[in-house]
Amino acid sequence: MNERSMKVLEFNRIINWLIEKTETSLGAELAGKLLPSSKLSIAQRLQDETDEAATILRLNKSIPLGGIADIRESIKRSEIGGILNEHQCLNVANTIYAGRKLKAFMNNIEEELPLLTSLINDIYSLKHIQDEINRCINDEAKVVDDASSSLRSIRSTIHTIERRIRERLDRAIRQKGNLLSDTIVTIRNNRYVLPVKSEQRVAFGGIVHDQSASGQTLFMEPQDLVQLNNELQTKKIKEAQEIEKVLRQLSEMIATHSEELVANVHILASVDFIYARAKLGHEMDGVKPSLNDKGMIKMKQARHPLIPRQEVVANDVELGEDFTAILITGPNTGGKTVTLKMIGLCTLMAQSGLQVPAIEGCELAVFGEVFADIGDEQSIEQNLSTFSSHMTNIVSIIEEVTDNSLVLFDELGAGTDPQEGAALAMSILDEVVSKEARVVATTHYPELKAYAYNTKNVVNASVEFDIETLQPTYKLLIGIPGRSNAFDISKRLGLREDIIERAKQEIGVDSTNVENMIFSLEQSYKRAKKAYEQAEDFQKESEMLLHDLKRAWNEFEQERDKLFKDAEERAAVEVQRAKKEAEKIVREIKEMKDSVHFKEHKWIDARKQLEEAEVHLVGQEKEQIVEEELAPLQKNDEIILKSINQRGVVLEQVSNEEYLVQVGVMRINVKRKDIKLAKEKKQPDQVYRPTVQRANAHVRFELDLRGERYEDAINKLDNYIDDALLANHSQVTIIHGKGTGALREGVHNYCKGHPRIEDFRPGGEKEGGSGVTVIKLA
Repeated sequence: MNERSMKVLEFNRIINWLIEKTETSLGAELAGKLLPSSKLSIAQRLQDETDEAATILRLNKSIPLGGIADIRESIKRSEIGGILNEHQCLNVANTIYAGRKLKAFMNNIEEELPLLTSLINDIYSLKHIQDEINRCINDEAKVVDDASSSLRSIRSTIHTIERRIRERLDRAIRQKGNLLSDTIVTIRNNRYVLPVKSEQRVAFGGIVHDQSASGQTLFMEPQDLVQLNNELQTKKIKEAQEIEKVLRQLSEMIATHSEELVANVHILASVDFIYARAKLGHEMDGVKPSLNDKGMIKMKQARHPLIPRQEVVANDVELGEDFTAILITGPNTGGKTVTLKMIGLCTLMAQSGLQVPAIEGCELAVFGEVFADIGDEQSIEQNLSTFSSHMTNIVSIIEEVTDNSLVLFDELGAGTDPQEGAALAMSILDEVVSKEARVVATTHYPELKAYAYNTKNVVNASVEFDIETLQPTYKLLIGIPGRSNAFDISKRLGLREDIIERAKQEIGVDSTNVENMIFSLEQSYKRAKKAYEQAEDFQKESEMLLHDLKRAWNEFEQERDKLFKDAEERAAVEVQRAKKEAEKIVREIKEMKDSVHFKEHKWIDARKQLEEAEVHLVGQEKEQIVEEELAPLQKNDEIILKSINQRGVVLEQVSNEEYLVQVGVMRINVKRKDIKLAKEKKQPDQVYRPTVQRANAHVRFELDLRGERYEDAINKLDNYIDDALLANHSQVTIIHGKGTGALREGVHNYCKGHPRIEDFRPGGEKEGGSGVTVIKLA
């Protein structure tokens, strides 16, 4: 990618911003090397990675990257036989732990993130290395006593010697305190000493190791401590040797797994780098652009990423489909250069896997090269003017440009005679457009407006200017050339009308007509844009209403089908229950036939009546099922849609069981079973409940069980309930007395288990209270 163009477009500022978002030096290193890719597949993969990390941000989660260190130098040192120090070993352990923690985090993410998951799954566990390092070295980067048995023994001896030294020093302080300048114990040359007054040197006795700056105090080792200090130094040397042995073993273990450790470092660096790209996109309110290799750019409400959100103006930009070049004309200070840089910078960002500040639906092309000639630069080293410097750059662009290039020209042809500059600009544009490159150019030459209008694949554009406020709005208007606002601005600033009119006559009729035409185009564009926005709002509202209607209709159909299914199931259950009850009653009738003066034809009649009752038990539900077997409907038949009780008309028969009907403004397909003809239905006959009663028998409304044995009472109660049911009694009273309550409890248990007893309760005050039970029969 062209370095000068990236510098001009300030891509380096985006990179610096990205580096700030990294959390490790490893990630920052990758961010600093980021370059746009000219291959669609690579740019697309980078965008997909960024989008997956952005998904984690949208879930309000944060990728754990703490504890990661750049351990590559430590690994290299261990590979060549070097011994790592405590801090280096601890960094290795912490980095291993960070990798395992990151892997566990990804395993708990419910979203599908294939790229990040695949990347992080390649992290090696290496838990045994981490555990061994943490066993030997504590969080303060000190080798612990338990790192080896020898080290523990040596340190135990050291502590014993140090305790004996302390005891002797304390004794010396008590006995010779008057010879000391201070009663403190200090260390000089790794040996325990006491501060002795210089004049008491001989009286104290011992070896001088140091003196104070004034020379008034000597730091002396008492003579009886020399042997103990010597022993202490010997043990400390052995301690250092044992620590070195422990660190050597850890370093050798690290060297053995150097390849896996280096692989982990690269993965952790990549994750930090990807996560930084997502955080950058989130901060600039960016979106993932779709990419193509066809040179098409379609940006919606795109913003320059380096201008604060509250200051920048968003614009729609299209290029590469209906036209390959945009020529932005109009006066200076209108925001043309900002628009030019925004297009170039967003393109570089998209090809680098960075999200762009726009709204959803943004599409950008992947170009082989992005060329930019922007800014007023003089080449002091080559002694070139602004025009010469720009022309040198343009010459190199023309030599390298292809049909896979994006070319950005700012104020093309400026810096020289206007007539010659305009001619050069048109010729340069001809050359670049003929090579089918994508071009965006700005100019203030009015001659180029006609060029853009008359040249194939080139379109005029301008940046809107508000005459009322005398300020540019920075809104890009594609299809409308820029016009000079000098007369309007001068008039609003107070220049006399007669001077303005003379100036208009000087520029000629043709120029005036062109300016009037441009003004008319601007007004038409504004009206068309307003109408388009209103139409878009209406379309969105209609789509929302249609979506809600479809959803409601689907919910209604699901509920309707569920109701039909429930009704059929309930009907089947009721039929089976009715059959079982009928069979039970018939069996009882047969059993009673021999003991009661029933005649055969009477219980046959009862059975017939029960079968008729069975049909009515199903009620409305079974009646609806029968109704579905009606003859097919005809076109234009008036019908009622039963599920919503609305009238409609049959339009056509879709299948044997489905019809297209119109209900109000809706045309819908419905099942045959949900339709009935729009005519008055005959009310169903009243349900007939047959009764079967014993011949010449009268069943009382109460049964007295007082004085009966428990088993006899329950048998008598069972026979009585059968008689009451046959007599069609709806309620009876059982007198069982109060007593111990055993008989009352037996009656209640019997009632709970009887299928034809709907309810039961103790008697009221005037009914006998708790001495009776009132039973309601079904």
